[in-house]
Amino acid sequence: MDQKDERITILIVDDVPENLETLTGMLSRDYKVKVALNGKRAIQIAQSQPHPSLILLDVMMPEMDGYEVCRQLKNNALTRKIPIIFVTALGDTEDEAKGFDAGGVDYIVKPVSLAIVRARVKTHLALHDQNLALEDLVRERTAELNLTQDVTIFGLATLAEYRDNETGGHIIRTKNYVRVLAEHLKSHSKFRQHLDDETIELLHKSAPLHDIGKVGVRDSILLKPGKLTPEEFEEMKKHTTFGRDAILKAEETMGVSPKTSFLRFCREIAYSHQEKWDGSGYPEGLKGEDIPISARLMAVADVYDALISKRCYKPSFTHKKAVEILTEGKGSHFDPEIIEAFLKCENTFREIAIENADYGEEIQNLKEN
Repeated sequence: MDQKDERITILIVDDVPENLETLTGMLSRDYKVKVALNGKRAIQIAQSQPHPSLILLDVMMPEMDGYEVCRQLKNNALTRKIPIIFVTALGDTEDEAKGFDAGGVDYIVKPVSLAIVRARVKTHLALHDQNLALEDLVRERTAELNLTQDVTIFGLATLAEYRDNETGGHIIRTKNYVRVLAEHLKSHSKFRQHLDDETIELLHKSAPLHDIGKVGVRDSILLKPGKLTPEEFEEMKKHTTFGRDAILKAEETMGVSPKTSFLRFCREIAYSHQEKWDGSGYPEGLKGEDIPISARLMAVADVYDALISKRCYKPSFTHKKAVEILTEGKGSHFDPEIIEAFLKCENTFREIAIENADYGEEIQNLKEN
């Protein structure tokens, strides 16, 4: 039985068989060599498993020259990371510059030297390995950072939950509502520059902290089963400021800038989710687009969930009634564009609410037409 060749694979591309033979002779002792006589065949081989670790590519070939082959390989996710060394008779500076612009990592002018070819190949394979190792390290560190973010936010959210009469289901539902709205709006002309995938992920993580400031509100007010007096409501309104200040303190303790901190959306949501589109909200009476997008999204998610949820002071509303109330608040309480998005996603909201409901009564009301 033939032993499998475990050596690194090099692909050599040249339309002249003698050139292929020369380069193969230089490298076949140390590497597994594959060859292609034209650009189309080179692309086929490069895209096939196992991918070559490096490509030596001629420029002057019929039908598709080496520059175009390189560009196509660099535009394909399967092959864009393969280092490409041009090996050509074109020795002008302009030709060399075109090779680098196309995505090549090096440029060797024919006639080639055995020592030069071997040295360049060895160097670029080593650099490629280092780059892959660095990418793995970055992914590992990013995963660690994401885990740290998740643990930090979850810990703070759980703290708020223990003090409030709302349930863990509320936290799960509202963060999923926020994601649904943000995903729907990310292609909207007004929102696309603010809602990339990374931001949406952070908004999803941040939403559970919208009421973190309630840890600073007295139990007699926070847990009161009946309607709050005007004085008590003024005290309750302070939870937005308490939440912002708590997150600012956390950022200060961690030594991170409030402008770049992963908690910045938590801070915006905690402080501004009670603002209203017409300026009648609190704590600052912000109006329209002066309200952060994160807080505008949270406002819709929070009110919908409050309406469809059973509380000690109120029954759960039907989904239909909740939709009616939110629609009535379009342009007064809520951003009109976000309400339009909500109306297009309302069935998804209902599904999230049913899947994460806390009480049978809520499920029954949500299923009513």
